[in-house]
Order: sequence, then C-alpha cells, then structure tokens
Amino acid sequence: MSETIRVDIWSDIACPWCYLGKHRFERGVEAFQAQHLEVDVVVESHSFELAPDTPLDFVGSEIDFLVKHKGMPREQVEQMLSQMTEMAAGEGVVFDFGKVKHANTRRAHRVLHLAKERGLQAPVMERLFRAYFEQGEDMSDPDALARLGAEAGLDADEVRAALDSEEYGQAVDGDITRAQMLGISGVPFFLIEEKYGVSGAQSADAFAGHSSRCSGSCAEK
Repeated sequence: MSETIRVDIWSDIACPWCYLGKHRFERGVEAFQAQHLEVDVVVESHSFELAPDTPLDFVGSEIDFLVKHKGMPREQVEQMLSQMTEMAAGEGVVFDFGKVKHANTRRAHRVLHLAKERGLQAPVMERLFRAYFEQGEDMSDPDALARLGAEAGLDADEVRAALDSEEYGQAVDGDITRAQMLGISGVPFFLIEEKYGVSGAQSADAFAGHSSRCSGSCAEK
C-alpha cells in the first residue's frame, strides 16, 4: 500500500518568504517523490496574519508600510527588498516591490478557506501570491479578489460572499489560534505529520531531506 505524508503550512499572502518558500517546498516535494513513487504528499495551507493591524483602507507600498508603520529606515528597506528580489529571481519567482500595494490580508485568507472547501486551495493561493507580488493587486479589494478567485476556478459571487463571512472569519481565527498553540511566531512554517516542525523558506534539497527522513517512520500506511 502507498504511504501518505501530511504537511500543514502556515503562511501569509503578504509574506515574500512564504511565496519563495512555497516554490522551494514544491520543488523539494517533486524531488522527493521522484525517488519515492509510493509516497503521496498531502498539503493543507493555513492562515497567518503578519500585520493584522493594517487598516483595510491602507494606501501605500510595502516600502511605505515598513518605513511608516514599522519604523525602518527607507534605505534599509529598499536594500532588503532589492536583495530579496534578486534572490527570488534566481529561483524563478518574481517580486516587483515597486508595484506591491501593502494590504490587510484577512479577506484573502477567507477566500483561501473557501478555496479549500472547493478543492482549489493550491491554485488560488498561487494566483493570489503572483497577483500581490508581481502584479500589484490589492488583497483587500473585493473586486480584485472576486476576479482573481474566478481566474483560479472559484465562483466570483461565492468569493464576494466569503469576504465578510463569519464562518470563514472563524476559520481564519482557528488557524491563527492553532499556530499560537504550536508556538509559531513567524512564517512560513511547515508541520510534517503533526510531529516535525520546519521553520522558514528552506532550500528545496532541505525539504526533500525532511520528507525522506519522515517517509516510513511517520507516514500512514
């Protein structure tokens, strides 16, 4: 019988390391499964808000937010984001921080919970990441989220209904509460088989190694 490895991932759409980590993780899983054809990797993503205090009507770039709201020197922020852009480009991930509109991501997380119910969590998450970091879409704008969700296979009307849904809001809070109980203070965070925690956007080889160590010892058969 085939084995199954479960991986739970906490991330935020507005987190560049989460986007980069997602791609590194996926490459690691591909490398792992090429060597372990009998093992299925089941992934479930969970909500985490890095800046929940961001106003829904915030207007400004990622640089503006870090400078004005986090008190970081502009030169330091620009250098940090430039280095991040260069590193990501080397791995095929596009960041265009000149376009990025910093936003409260709670509505986007509600959309991801709708997508989970519809079996479309992975493509919707990828679409939102790309829209935010590459195309400068506003993750708090209902029209943008409805359009982006529809592009990834969701019903636009369902997306609009989800944006202020108490049910999906509770689902977001549940993910965040569980993260707090697990002691997660930063993202991305990967929990393998509810036993092994991996923090940060580690390399694809590192993820493949973690999966290999888990296979056979903690996978369900």
